[in-house]
Parts: sequence; C-alpha cells; structure tokens
Amino acid sequence: MSDILSLKKTAAAVLVSGNGTNLQALIDNQQKNSDCPYKINVVISDNPGAFALTRAEKAGIKTYVLEKGNLKGQSLRDYRTRQIMEILRKEKTDIVVLAGFLTILSESLINEFPERIINIHPALLPDFGGPGMYGHHVHEAVLASGKKESGCTVHIVDKGCDTGRVILQRKVPVMAGDTPDSLADRIHKEEYIAIVQGTELLAKGFNKV
Repeated sequence: MSDILSLKKTAAAVLVSGNGTNLQALIDNQQKNSDCPYKINVVISDNPGAFALTRAEKAGIKTYVLEKGNLKGQSLRDYRTRQIMEILRKEKTDIVVLAGFLTILSESLINEFPERIINIHPALLPDFGGPGMYGHHVHEAVLASGKKESGCTVHIVDKGCDTGRVILQRKVPVMAGDTPDSLADRIHKEEYIAIVQGTELLAKGFNKV
C-alpha cells in the first residue's frame, strides 16, 4: 500500500503571463524524471498571446485563458481570481505555481490554498520586492543600489506582495558593467533550477499531508 501511495503525483497548476521558460523547466523535469513528485495538470494564463500556452499544448497539458468578461462591479483582480478558483476546483488541483504570472491574486484564493501557492521572484527577498517590483524594474533597482549580489527567491504566497515565507534562494554575483539584461540572463538560469526545486519541495510536502 505504501508503494502505491509513493507513486501518487501532486497535481500542480502553473499560472503564466509570458514566454514560459520557467514553465518549460517544470515540464522538462516531469518528462525526464520518473520520480518527479508533481504532475502539471493545467496551465492558466491571463494573456491569450503568452507563448507559455504553446509550450503547455505541445506537452499535452490542458490550458485555460482567463476571460475579461463582464466584471459586474468586481475588480479585474477579483474577477480573475474567481475564474482561477473555478478552474482549480474543476481540475482537482493540489498546488499552484506562479511562474511569471502578473495578476496579483485576491485573498480568497490564498485562503483556499494556504501554504500551497508558490511564486518565483527575480531578486533576493525581502530586498527588491513589493508592488511594481517585477521584471526589469527589479534588476534596475538592484543595479542602482550598488549591491554586489542578486538572484532569485521561491516563496510561499501570502496576503502581502512578495512577503511570504522563503522556501529557497539561488544567488548570482552582480558584475562590473552589468545591465538589466545581462543580470536578468544570469538570474534566469538560476530560476530554471529554483522553480523546479521549489515545486518539488511543495509537492512532496503536500503528499505527506
């Protein structure tokens, strides 16, 4: 019986907005490693033009694009969160991975999936986090600060913005002459490792519950 339970894969939803390179790292890992503890059961995007959707479709993973629709007095954030919750319930998802997802989630989803949502941030939190700190805005701020080190952080999503418990970090040096692009390239390589490690940790933890 224990052997059967050990084979169970944690169902993971990945939320994306762009190119999907972190998603691709997760897909590659589950395809290459038979002992991968998670299985991506759905990819959800707030951007119909996201190349991440193509990556998911090529891997045979079900995809959803969030509708703008009639807000009926709701904020776009609340409206999209409600759509996400409906999809996650329908697809019987266990954990949620934010991999470059730009819509900030409402508390209702965080309350329904406590300690089961992770995000990857392109800096060493708690530094350079919070509203407006995404993409090149982060790298520009790091360079302007004169810091000698940056990297990426995988953290639990809570009700704040980039304030959740840190699961792991990977560091890179800030080099003389770095631009936001060159620093981003160096960090991206670490993100591909970190997102897999963080998702595996979350998936293994869920399987033990």
